[in-house]
Amino acid sequence: MKTLKILFILLFTQNIIAQNADKIEQPNTVENQFKKLYKNSNNYQIYKVVKKNEYLSLQKSILDSIKVIKTDAASKQIKIDEQLKAITSLQTKIDTLKGDLSVSIEKEDSFSLLGMSLNKATYNTTLWSIIAGLLIGLAFFIYKFNNSNSVTRETKSLLVDVEEEFEKHKKNSIEKEQKLRRQLQDEINKQRGVN
Repeated sequence: MKTLKILFILLFTQNIIAQNADKIEQPNTVENQFKKLYKNSNNYQIYKVVKKNEYLSLQKSILDSIKVIKTDAASKQIKIDEQLKAITSLQTKIDTLKGDLSVSIEKEDSFSLLGMSLNKATYNTTLWSIIAGLLIGLAFFIYKFNNSNSVTRETKSLLVDVEEEFEKHKKNSIEKEQKLRRQLQDEINKQRGVN
């Protein structure tokens, strides 16, 4: 009798466990509901007979699922539309900022000089060309000045030499003239004395 009791308790607990296993259901998806409906339906020849209330319950569940999906799709479409508007707005802002950036870079790379807009590279090239031209001109004028200065010094030196020579010549001429006058005077005196 004890074995019979143990066997009875064992069968009873297995029955309870099996019922609990049936109660632990899969998630309430449409596919699982179809499987449950098929499982709970009766057979008639090659057909399955479905209870009306289970069919209506399944129909209601499917329609509710479709309604939820449509609502979810509509809300997601609204979000997508909002995000597209935000993307369009941001793209417009990006394009505006890119335009402003290119204008700023262009302004930074150029400036106005005497009413003309010049690029910095052009300005630098022009400025350094002018500076180089002025330096070349300065070097040329320094060369010419030094050359002229050396010519002037040489000329002054020659002039001093010529002046000294002229002074010597002048002295010599005066001395010769004085000698000639004396001689002339002596001759005049001789001629007078002879007469």
